[in-house]
Formats: sequence, structure tokens, C-alpha cells
Amino acid sequence: MTDQQPLHTPRSLIVTFYGAYGRGNAGGPAGPVPIAALIRLLGAVGVDSPSVRSAVSRLKRRGLLVAGRTPGGAAGYGLSEGARQLLDDGDRRIYGRPSARTGHGWLLAVFSVPEHERHKRHLLRSRLSRLGFGTAAPGVWIAPAHVHEETRHTLERLGLASYVDLFRGSHLGFEPTAESVARWWDLDALAAQHRAFLDAHEPVLRRWSRRKPVPPEAAYRDYLLALDRWRRLPYADPGLPAGLLPPDWPGSRAARVFAALHARLRDAGERFVAPALA
Repeated sequence: MTDQQPLHTPRSLIVTFYGAYGRGNAGGPAGPVPIAALIRLLGAVGVDSPSVRSAVSRLKRRGLLVAGRTPGGAAGYGLSEGARQLLDDGDRRIYGRPSARTGHGWLLAVFSVPEHERHKRHLLRSRLSRLGFGTAAPGVWIAPAHVHEETRHTLERLGLASYVDLFRGSHLGFEPTAESVARWWDLDALAAQHRAFLDAHEPVLRRWSRRKPVPPEAAYRDYLLALDRWRRLPYADPGLPAGLLPPDWPGSRAARVFAALHARLRDAGERFVAPALA
């Protein structure tokens, strides 16, 4: 994430909200979230009503949200099946933070897109990058093997599977694998993202470690903002093997900080969300 990009957009915060509280997990609603409640809950993190409505409309056009009615008859929006699959796939990275070992092997995505479908080539590269793939060669992208299922789901959902062959294997090149990893990924940029997360949220964790009891609204606000920023990192950095990374790699510390915030704040935030949805 560059300094020029906004940290928290209305659209991103809405997706983050549904991922944390809007899927029927841990007491959240399984059906549509009333638009009035969504406006109140996003207002707690600084998003005004017109921005919420505009972002919801864009997410609906993209097929991520679908309009519906709550059991009480209120207008609301729920997740599409594709969006649920997207969020379910993300859980393992965002909350589980799998880390590969050098012996687990690699996943290769080799693709070829006809010239008259250049737009699909751009979409394919963009999605592979967002899944955490590095570039081994033109048309050859690489990632730790554990991202296979999520990659398959994503390519099928976007109608791109017919352009790609997936392979699993080991690196048998002529240079040390650590040197290759430094070519395949921009490790300096990834480290900078981890450090930016730590700069923003490690002080938040320190404050909460001293604070009892946990006020629900403040917990919800701090958790949603931390999750909104964190959830991008396990995609930029897909859990590369620790033995292939620089010795001062900040990713592990960033993961521990987010895990501690999640344990401390997520359920407390639910106590703020539940009355708004009721």
C-alpha cells in the first residue's frame, strides 16, 4: 500500500464489516443487514451516509452484495454466494496466517491469453498479484503451495480458469532459493507494509492491554480499522517460508499484533454491533 492510497475506503470498510460481523458467524446475521444499521455502524468509523449508500451500490453492481429484506421487513443487503466464498477463502489467511516451509513446495500458475482478450490478461495478472503470487517469468507466476485451493476458487469465480495451468513442485534452480524469492517478490515493499501496520496498531494494542473493562463501541471501532488494514497484508505477503526471508522480517510480529487485537476486541465489538442489528 502506497502513501497515496487511502487507508480506509467506505467500500473496503463495508467488506471488512461483513467479513467480521455479517456472515452469520459468532452471532452475526445470516441474512441481509438493514441499510439503516449499516449506516449507523459505518458511521462509528467515520463513514457518512451518502458514502455508505454509494459504496453499497458499487458492491451490488460487482455482484458482492444482494438486496433483500430482513425478517422484520426492513430493506437490507446480504452477501452473494460468490462473496461468501471469497470471505471464507480469506479466513484462513487473515485469521490463521499460514506460513509455508521450504519443503512444502510451490504453486506455479502458467497462463496464456489471446491477444484479442487483452483485458482478461490484465485481470488475470491483477488477481494473481492480489492472491500474493510473485513473478518468476513472463506468464509464469509463483506462490507457496498452500494457496492452491483459494487460487482455484478465484479463477473459477472470475471465469479465468481456462487460461491457466496450475502446477506444484520444488525449486531446482541454479541460485539459492532465497535469492530467487527476492527476485519474485519485492521484499522491501512488503516489509514496509508490515512496519506501517505495526506503527499504526501496535500502540493501539498497548493501550488496550492496560484498559479494563472493554467498551464495546471503542473495541468495535479499533478492531474494524485494524482488520481493514491487516486483511490486505496476508495477500501481499502470502506466508513465505521464514527461512527464505531476511532475519529481521517484521511479518511475524505484525501477525502477532493482529492476533492479539482480534482476541481482545472482536467479541467486545460484537456487543456494539448486535443492538444496532436488532
